[in-house]
Amino acid sequence: MTTTAVPAARTLPEFCALAQLGDESKALLHATDGPRQYLRRLMEAEQFADAVRFVAHALPTREGIWWAWVCARRAAGAEPPPAIRAALDATERWVTQPTDENRRLAMRMAEAAGLDTPAGCAALAVFFSGGSIAPPESPPVPAPEFVSAKAIAGAVIASAVVTEPEKAPEKFHAFVAQGLEVVNKLQLWGAA
Repeated sequence: MTTTAVPAARTLPEFCALAQLGDESKALLHATDGPRQYLRRLMEAEQFADAVRFVAHALPTREGIWWAWVCARRAAGAEPPPAIRAALDATERWVTQPTDENRRLAMRMAEAAGLDTPAGCAALAVFFSGGSIAPPESPPVPAPEFVSAKAIAGAVIASAVVTEPEKAPEKFHAFVAQGLEVVNKLQLWGAA
């Protein structure tokens, strides 16, 4: 990731297409926009899911997974069911110790938690973070580009709506602000 808006050799419109933003969100992009201006416009237009996708595709994978984990942990509440807790624990373990063993463990925990849960999506993002997605005894098969970012976005979006969906807008604002804080700390889009 360069300090510009997008991965090397990609324009902002190409990046929006890669992140699979909707037509309404793409129409909000102005030729003079930088990533911060565009993200602000997405949030003002209440294109929350696309704002999350935009940030998820901008973050480096490990930092994006950390963001997904924080959101999923918040959504899980104080006493999550054992399978959700196990997926969160596996994701956290990989963030602190990104080994292949921990990556594969996260996939097993994602399946147990359910790939339709925020914790399951966060753990799935771990599995697609690098290394082979084939069984260990098979020839290596790399994950498709940005599939981890898509799972990260899924975790964050699901975290905003899985409980108290009426409060989703305020949760989206908080989650996107947190993702932007990571962008700023890493200076991905230049100085804040």
